[in-house]
Amino acid sequence: MNKEQVLQNAKLWLNKAFDTETQQEVQHLIDNDTDTLLDSFYKNMEFGTGGMRGVMGVGTNRINKYTLGRATQGLANYLRLVTPEKELKVVIAYDCRHNSKLFAKIVGDILTANGIKAFVFDDLRTTPELSFSVRHLGCDAGIVLTASHNPPEYNGYKVYWNDGGQIVPPHDKKIIEQVNSVAFSEINFNAKANLLTSIGKEVDEVFHKACVKNGNFNIPNKENLKIVFTSLHGTSIISIPKVLKMAGFTDVHIVEEQRKPDGNFPTVKSPNPEEPAALKMATDLAEKIEADIVIGTDPDSDRLGIAVRDLEGNIKLLNGNQTMAVMTNFLIKQWYQGGRLNGNQFVGTTIVSTDLVKDIATSYNVETKVGLTGFKWIAKMIRDAEGSQEFIGGGEESFGYMVGDFIRDKDAVTATLLACEIAASAKNNNSTFYKKLLGLYSKHSFYKEYLIAIVKKGMDGAQQISQMMTDLRTNPVKEIDGSAVEFLYDYETSICQNLLTGEKSTIDLPKSNVLIYQTTDGTKVAARPSGTEPKIKFYFSVNLPLEKIEDEKVVDKLLTQKIDRIIKEMQLN
Repeated sequence: MNKEQVLQNAKLWLNKAFDTETQQEVQHLIDNDTDTLLDSFYKNMEFGTGGMRGVMGVGTNRINKYTLGRATQGLANYLRLVTPEKELKVVIAYDCRHNSKLFAKIVGDILTANGIKAFVFDDLRTTPELSFSVRHLGCDAGIVLTASHNPPEYNGYKVYWNDGGQIVPPHDKKIIEQVNSVAFSEINFNAKANLLTSIGKEVDEVFHKACVKNGNFNIPNKENLKIVFTSLHGTSIISIPKVLKMAGFTDVHIVEEQRKPDGNFPTVKSPNPEEPAALKMATDLAEKIEADIVIGTDPDSDRLGIAVRDLEGNIKLLNGNQTMAVMTNFLIKQWYQGGRLNGNQFVGTTIVSTDLVKDIATSYNVETKVGLTGFKWIAKMIRDAEGSQEFIGGGEESFGYMVGDFIRDKDAVTATLLACEIAASAKNNNSTFYKKLLGLYSKHSFYKEYLIAIVKKGMDGAQQISQMMTDLRTNPVKEIDGSAVEFLYDYETSICQNLLTGEKSTIDLPKSNVLIYQTTDGTKVAARPSGTEPKIKFYFSVNLPLEKIEDEKVVDKLLTQKIDRIIKEMQLN
């Protein structure tokens, strides 16, 4: 779209379908701010298979009452289409971000205007509680207003189906078709107040009990585990301290400066527990009070970051792959010791997550199901296996984990409890969470993963990312750090090619714009454009044997050097 087309697109927002305030803001951009105008109107905010996420403001490429309204009207149309005679119900939650409460009301109003009963939480709630509430309330769908760990100027919108998982085929594309067919003038904002119900503590109580039921393993001496927790100004403050207390953890220290929910996230550059800087206040407090474990969650409480004591007693931040490996091993072991493993269980993971999880599961003769990036695919695994297999747990590298199937999305609430159960169990046996991880490395292999994200903003950035993926497809790398590339997995074409023999096979997963190179020495490099942010992500996985845990620093250094060489070789630094 050229500048003239962008201008014409913007002028469409000066008609009576848009309120006066919106028209005035658009006119201001036309008159005074060409750059913002271009970015706000050069494309439509895409309602993708994960919903929408973007910067707030006026325009087709922004989060506002009209782009959210269009999405909600499309969802309402689809719900009516698939169940025309049914009394429809949708539950809505929202996090601490700017405008989230307002957006939740607008979304609720549009649903009621279309004859759909809307349950709206009376205040901010976590994303896992929204997922839980869909089935608890018998709803046909759920919506959460959140932009996860993005900066303060962002907000977003995620849609869940009646199983509590985010929308997947066949519903996702059909909903997208309905959304794309809605004109802004067709959005029905005329609320029917009798169809809106406010919900609150009565749902919280059931949710918290379910978290404790699934994440509590009755480990003794929990009062001896010293925990530091931070909500990073997000929603988890309303659930995690309470759940920990209900499960018997009493020595919990909250980072007070970050306790209050605040969409500005004033004490951090980014409210992302994947980043060490976000947890610095928490780790500083842990050093001061000699805590055993640090846990921080993102604004909507679906991701968690964990820091524990290393072999030298220093606080060390784990990555998502390390955390999910320890959690998966603990859960499977609990099932094994309880005599519950009979060959009909599985764990879930994703194509860009560590292979260590599969190694662990295989050692217990438990199946590992691998899906595309995103917890909606793990939720789909559960739904597809209902009645034939039991789900133990699952996670992905992006600091998310799910314990059991009572919630069908990343769940930092129950996962926080699980992490503390593991740490308490280890402490009872003169061990630590970190030693449990090293034990897995020693038994299987020392896997080291690393992620880099290259940001490319705007129209030019989108084109550059597209070209990078094209180059990686049409001119595949033949060798990585001296090891021949054996397999090229192209999830967009659904073809896995053996570059050494030329043999091709079909990938039995939905299409996705992801490429994975795998070498003869077990190294993996994956490339994936983000679906919610203007960036392309590269995932690296390398591994070496760890003969004894005392060698961890030596092996870690070798693996780090290998990753550094690969990044330099691929000119990604």
